[in-house]
Amino acid sequence: MSFRSVSGACALIGAAMLSANAMAADAALIAAAKKEASVNWYTTQIVNQFVVPAAAAFEKKYGVKVNYVRAENAEVMLRLMEESKAGKIVGDVFDGTSASALVKAGLVLKWQPDTIAEMPAEWRDPNGYWSPTNIYVLTPGINTNLVPKGTEPKSHLDLLDPKWKGKIVWAGRQATSAAPGFIGSALAALGDEKGMAYLRDLSKQNIAAIGVSARVVLDQVIAGEYAIGLNIFNHNTTISAAQGAPTTWLPFNPSLTVFSVAAVLKDAPHPNAAKLLVDYFVSEEGQQRYRDAEYISVHPKVPPRDPALRPDGVRFKGLFVGPDEVDQKIGAWWKIYQEIFR
Repeated sequence: MSFRSVSGACALIGAAMLSANAMAADAALIAAAKKEASVNWYTTQIVNQFVVPAAAAFEKKYGVKVNYVRAENAEVMLRLMEESKAGKIVGDVFDGTSASALVKAGLVLKWQPDTIAEMPAEWRDPNGYWSPTNIYVLTPGINTNLVPKGTEPKSHLDLLDPKWKGKIVWAGRQATSAAPGFIGSALAALGDEKGMAYLRDLSKQNIAAIGVSARVVLDQVIAGEYAIGLNIFNHNTTISAAQGAPTTWLPFNPSLTVFSVAAVLKDAPHPNAAKLLVDYFVSEEGQQRYRDAEYISVHPKVPPRDPALRPDGVRFKGLFVGPDEVDQKIGAWWKIYQEIFR
C-alpha cells in the first residue's frame, strides 16, 4: 500500500463549499494545521464514493494536503501496529469499525473535537479516544424478483420457513458484516438460550457461505444466485435499487448497527492537521459529505438521504455496538459460527 494524494483533485471534482452552519474549528488549530501542510489518512471508506470528494473539499477549505491509504479494517490495524513496532508512525488519522486494540497498545491520542458534543451521548466514546463518523446498519437484503412483495421474511424466525432452504447466503468471514454479525443480532433478538436453539435450526437451511465482502454478497443476490443475503449494509441496497437493480432491505428488529469511527494517532507526525481532519468529519459540513456519498450520517442535524435507513428506535430498532464491544464479542460470535454452521 502507498499513499495517494488528492492535491489538485479539487478542480476536477469541483467540491463546492457546503453550509457554514456547523461549529467552526478553532482558529489556532487551523493555523497549526496549515503549518504542517499535510495529513496522512488511513481509511476503510470507498475511495471514489467518499475519500476523494471529502479530501478534496477539506483541501479546498483549509489548504492542507490529504494523502490517503485505503485498506480493509484489519489491514489498517495491522499496518499501524507494524509502524509502531518499527518505531515510526507514518499515519496521522485512521478510521474503521475497530479501535480498541490500538487504544490498548497506546497508539491513539485521547482527543475528540468539540463538535462531538452535538452527537447523541450514547454514540460517543466515553473514554475520549474516537469519534463516530457514520454507521453501518446490517440487515437482510433480497432480490425482489425472487422474493415478491408480501412474501418476504419479517423477522429472524421467518428465515426458518422451508421455502428459503438453499436460497440464503452470507459472508463466511470473521466480521460484523458477515455470519458472526448476524449471529450476534439473533442472540440479541431472541436471548442466549432461544437464540442458540434458533441458530441450530437455521443451520438446517443450508446457508451458502462465501469468503467475500457484504457488498459482493448483495451483488450475488442481485444477480439471482440467491434470494436473500444476510447481514449486508442496508444503504447498499438503496444505491443499487436507484440504479435499477431488483433489491431492497428488510428491517429486522433489532438489526446490528456498528460505528465507523475516526481517531488521531498518538505519535502522529502531523497532529494538528490530523485533529482538523477528524473535526471536519464530525462537523455538519463533513457529515453532509457522508450523506452525499450515500453513507448513513451520525449528526442529528444531517439525516441520511433515505431517513428510513437509520434506526429510529421505534419502527426500526438498531443493536448499536461500538468498537470496543465489537472487539470483545466478534470472537465468540465467530466460534458459534464455526461450531454450528461449518
